[in-house]
Amino acid sequence: MSDKSEQRRLSVFKTYKLYVGGKFPRSESGRVYEVTDSKGNWLANAPLSSRKDARDAVVAARKAFGGWSGATAYNRGQILYRVAEMLEGRREQYVREVADAEGLSRLKAGAQVDAAIDRWVWYAGWTDKIAQVVGGANPVAGPYFNLSSPEPTGVVAVLAPRESSFLGLVSVLAPVIATGNTAVVVAAEQAPLPALSLGEVLATSDLPGGVVNVLSGRTAEIAAPLAAHQDVNAIDLAGADEVLARELEIAAADNLKRVLRPQPVDDWTAAPGTDRMTAFLETKTVWHPTGSLGASGSSY
Repeated sequence: MSDKSEQRRLSVFKTYKLYVGGKFPRSESGRVYEVTDSKGNWLANAPLSSRKDARDAVVAARKAFGGWSGATAYNRGQILYRVAEMLEGRREQYVREVADAEGLSRLKAGAQVDAAIDRWVWYAGWTDKIAQVVGGANPVAGPYFNLSSPEPTGVVAVLAPRESSFLGLVSVLAPVIATGNTAVVVAAEQAPLPALSLGEVLATSDLPGGVVNVLSGRTAEIAAPLAAHQDVNAIDLAGADEVLARELEIAAADNLKRVLRPQPVDDWTAAPGTDRMTAFLETKTVWHPTGSLGASGSSY
């Protein structure tokens, strides 16, 4: 009897949604588009985001910025490590999605997912260390302390890489939020499912709503309003081709956004270094008088 009931059971297909402000809305336009695997087989319908969805994501990111940037670096590291824990628990789901998206064997897809989880842990460890690397005390000619410390740039739009649906995504997103920025992510147009699933992990891993917002759809259609948005402080063009990147750079110049241009990456598993963290950091320098210096050379 149980065998027959199993045969009659209908599959429950997953409904992929956007992740904005800690919630899972459909696109306000009501549009979707078909996502297929490397062989053209249908996988799912993904939301086709509109300009309004992009603006809503920026509002959510700006709202979350104060709390996230004001949190201690140690606390941010704890939260990012929790994200890695949740990813580890859903490893098999990501292996399947990455294998379908990139036409990889399960073995190779598993290696990509493992590298992505390890990459997340790596950036979690950097949250309370990057200030020691890029900040410090500066020698000055006068009775002053001169101290420089890094601060997050603000709201960063991130175009996910086209060729690496999960490892590449993690490699461009994690450094943005590790340093206290908030992000609006545009998922890879042809392979958005791993990015949309990441939103489900973020929602259950102590990350405040709005710190990361995930949109799917036509990259050019979503990226254009983000590049021109007056409340977006920076944009990472990792997922843009040469023509689109040029157009977005011009739009971004209107409010002097920081722009990280597309850089060819031969191997996303290679050690990332600190460049993507420092790309979206500002340096604050504070001068403070040393006070009256005594015979010993210091009043302290």
